[in-house]
Amino acid sequence: MPQQLPIVQQPFALSTAFVPATAPHHKTNPPLQTWWFICQESHILTIATQANSSETMGAMGYSLPQSPTLEALGIMPVRTQFLGYLANQPCIAAEVADGFEPADGFEFESLRSLHTQLPEDLFAIAARAVQITAWDRTHQYCGQCATPMIQLPSDRAKHCPNCNLRQYPRLSPAVIMLIYKGEQLLLARAPRFRNGMYSVLAGFVEPGESLEETVARETREEVGLEIKNIRYFGSQPWPFPNSLMIGFTAEYASGDITPEPSEIEAAAWFDKTALPPVPGKLSIARKLIDWFVSQ
Repeated sequence: MPQQLPIVQQPFALSTAFVPATAPHHKTNPPLQTWWFICQESHILTIATQANSSETMGAMGYSLPQSPTLEALGIMPVRTQFLGYLANQPCIAAEVADGFEPADGFEFESLRSLHTQLPEDLFAIAARAVQITAWDRTHQYCGQCATPMIQLPSDRAKHCPNCNLRQYPRLSPAVIMLIYKGEQLLLARAPRFRNGMYSVLAGFVEPGESLEETVARETREEVGLEIKNIRYFGSQPWPFPNSLMIGFTAEYASGDITPEPSEIEAAAWFDKTALPPVPGKLSIARKLIDWFVSQ
């Protein structure tokens, strides 16, 4: 492997099937068949089906409700947010009360558990729905003067009619980086990981930092290494709870692995032909690892 890897191209295909929107393009009568992303905190209402059924777009025995209206499903939402169109079919997020009990045939599943059990387009919209309904729920009143907020019709924002404060959905940028040394890559374990699993390093961006500065700082803080040749890899929304993961690769420069015990319980260099268990294929962490292994 050369000392400096080639420039990395965008590793994620851009979805052309989903078109975001804050309101329907036009009203139809009767209403169009709609994808409903029904949220209870970070859980999504699903339909349990037989795995690989030809009647569902979902995988592993899950699909999502489709109906022209929520009333037809027997559901009265607390509030709704229009999300956009998936293959010209409307997508709407709906929040239900904490005590809502689904009817027979429906069940709430955590967004995290659906990460590998829905097609990528549907999971991405479900993640969007959970984040937007959480923002909607927690921004009913102005954080500056406590006046009830008004939803803007043409923007994903809330406006205070009293003090003019404007609030957008929260997004927390975080970097995730693959550090390499020749044919080896650095992998680490956080205490929260499942048994045996390792992944690449990651950390949140602090105010006043560039993304590249965050990559270098987090690497230094978490494992005590200095790096060079920091290069952009790609990005991925990560709704646990509201992050945007920005991926990088970087080459080892100097230092010995010294894990920060409050964040990292183990870290080591692994040859790319002998890896431990790593994250699932939909994650940007796995895409970074797979890209390096393929070089």
